[in-house]
Amino acid sequence: MCGRFVQERSHTELAGIFDAEPLTDDPGGRFNVAPTDPASIVVERDGRRGLTTYRWGLVPHWATDLSIGTRHINARAETLAASHAFRDSFARRRCIVPADGFYEWRRLADRRQPYVIHRTDDGTLGLAGLWSGWRDPSTGEVRRTFAIVTTQANEAIAPLHDRMPVVLPADAWAMWLDTRATDLGELQALLRPAPADWLEIFAVAPLVNNVRNNGPELVRRLDPQPNLQPDLSAMAETLGL
Repeated sequence: MCGRFVQERSHTELAGIFDAEPLTDDPGGRFNVAPTDPASIVVERDGRRGLTTYRWGLVPHWATDLSIGTRHINARAETLAASHAFRDSFARRRCIVPADGFYEWRRLADRRQPYVIHRTDDGTLGLAGLWSGWRDPSTGEVRRTFAIVTTQANEAIAPLHDRMPVVLPADAWAMWLDTRATDLGELQALLRPAPADWLEIFAVAPLVNNVRNNGPELVRRLDPQPNLQPDLSAMAETLGL
C-alpha cells in the first residue's frame, strides 16, 4: 500500500518533468504527505495536461459525505474495473501522482521502522492514480480527490509489504492520462510492479510517524542501516528448529 509519500519538487519543476501546465503555484518541500492532505497531481482534459492540487482520498460522486475518502487512499489494480468506488474513475478520470519517494514500515520487536523507497537515479516517480469530483450537498462546492493505484510488491519491497504503488514508466504516461483511451485491458496491462532495480530502499528516523513533522530530515538515511532481510536464525529459534 502507500500511506505517506514525498513531494519535494515545486510545480515549476514538476511541470517540466511531466510536460504539463502548472495550474496552481505550489513550492513543494513536502516530505510527509498524508491521507486527506492536498497534493500535486497531473491530469489531462480536452488534450490539455495540467499540474494541479487535489485532496488525497478518493470520494466517489455518489458518496454522501467527504469522510469516505479516508477509506479510499489506495485502489487495488486487480479490481479497478469491478470496484463500485473506482470503476468510473478508471474508465474516465485517471491521473499521475508525482512522488520523490514513498514510505513503508517494517514491524521490529520494539518499534515500527520506516523506510523510504525512491528512484535509484533520484528522479521523480510517476505513480498511477485515479481522481473524482464530488459535490458537497450542503454547500454545492465541488471537491476533487484522488487515490493511488497499488499492485503486488516486487521482490525488493516484499520484505516490507505485499503491495506497492504502481510506478508508471515515462512512455506510459500519455496512455494513462488520455481520456480517449477506453481499452481497459490495455490500461490494466500498465498496472504491474516496477522492476526492483528502479528503486532504492533505506531506513530513516521515525520522524515520519508523526504527520505534523516535515522537512528533509525525514528522508535522511540512518547510519548504520538495520537489516532489511528477515533474521532466519532468530525465526528458527522462535519456532524451536
